[in-house]
Amino acid sequence: MREAERDRAVQQDRAFLGHPHGLATLFGLEIWERFSYLGFQAILALYFADAIANGGMGFEEGVASSIVAAYGALVYLLSIVGAWIADRIIGTYRTVLFGGIIIAAGHIFMGIPTAFSTWFGLALIVLGTGLLKPNVSTKVGELYSSEDERRDAGFSIYYSGINIGAFLGPIIAGWLGQEIGWHWGFGAAAVGMIAGVVQYVLGSTHLAGNEAAARIRAAFRADRGFWATIGLIVAAVIAAALFTVLAEEGINALVNVISIVSAIVPIVMLVLMARSPKVTKAERANLMPYSLLLIALVAYNLMYFQTGNTLNFMALNRTENSLFGWGYPSTWYISLTAIVEIIMGPVLALLWVKLGKRQPHVAAKVGLGTVFGGAAFLVVALGASVSGEAAMLSAIWLVICYIFLGLGDLVLQTSGMSATTKLAPRAFASQTMAVWFAAMALSQGIQAQIVKFFDYDNAALYFGIQGALVVAYGVFLMAITPWLKKRMTLVG
Repeated sequence: MREAERDRAVQQDRAFLGHPHGLATLFGLEIWERFSYLGFQAILALYFADAIANGGMGFEEGVASSIVAAYGALVYLLSIVGAWIADRIIGTYRTVLFGGIIIAAGHIFMGIPTAFSTWFGLALIVLGTGLLKPNVSTKVGELYSSEDERRDAGFSIYYSGINIGAFLGPIIAGWLGQEIGWHWGFGAAAVGMIAGVVQYVLGSTHLAGNEAAARIRAAFRADRGFWATIGLIVAAVIAAALFTVLAEEGINALVNVISIVSAIVPIVMLVLMARSPKVTKAERANLMPYSLLLIALVAYNLMYFQTGNTLNFMALNRTENSLFGWGYPSTWYISLTAIVEIIMGPVLALLWVKLGKRQPHVAAKVGLGTVFGGAAFLVVALGASVSGEAAMLSAIWLVICYIFLGLGDLVLQTSGMSATTKLAPRAFASQTMAVWFAAMALSQGIQAQIVKFFDYDNAALYFGIQGALVVAYGVFLMAITPWLKKRMTLVG
């Protein structure tokens, strides 16, 4: 009863911009997690593709892009494990805490200039992010009751706040990596993650989910699911370790395996939930329309995640990175999405609050975000077509591209995460959020194969085809919104 009373008090709080004070704690954590993640993500593919003599790993650009995409797929696949641990063993608070500590350790290892420490650090980041990522979003949902109309606005504020870190990460770590040394950039990411863990612990008294955590810990038994989870963790770490010893051919084969696994996992998760006796009829009916939202997430992130590889290489090798004669690191473009989200996040939150029950349905919001993502690639395709095969792109093309990506990310991710907390079967709250992240893994798995076709000479065709297909799906989703609205029932 005491824990339930604490949760109710947290949900009724309006100390932070009219929202529970715990929202500040959670987006504070994600500020630093995004600083560390986006900071090292901005230089990771460049580090892999740089010559060994320059301190890099010496891979071809296509191989470097595939490795980064496969690594991203592993990161999000492990979120399923992290969600299960939170739902069945220790609760969301401790799972997030342990994840943050492991991520920080991973970044510390990546700051050490050896190949082994790079791969070992990546393995730790895979594991730590899997623990942290799905459960931070779930903890935001715990701050609100299912009837609280502040929920969508809360996710918008949360997602806008964390982009302060997403802005600073590529700026600081990107500059350190490109101008001083790759491992200096990785080390800066470590400092950011340590800061995030510290502030999360200090703000823990303002978080909800206390009753659920106590119940989970009391009911835990080391059953088959527990040992299967341990097995998945070990398999992920082994997969990351294999990158250390495999030749380029072996690495390509491992990337292909990861792509296949990333395609299977979200489908299996949805089927298991649909067949579970713990899921009610209303909850089961939500899974079909929710799957259509997942497809939009996959399509959009197929664009967004290429900021770390193909768009990153376009910025480095085919773009005039200067402003009024002043040159800047190519990784700084990645911060543009964060600038857009910092500016537009509060505007979007206020808009949803003002509209109240008149705001667009979640399917329409997700569809609009998808259209923005596709439009971003169409802009790059147009720029490459106008500039010609051998010419350098004007910076304005990438600036517009990243503005569209920022708008799409803000609209789609906040609405999608909020929908997940509303539509999730009660028995699979964190796991359903993990399916959302598993869909991101699918994006990375598909991307690991698509990036192999990228070439500077076919850039217009490469970006144009993908952009057109994604825009088409976004328009389709908006068109069927009335049909989807009739088939969604609030159960979370």
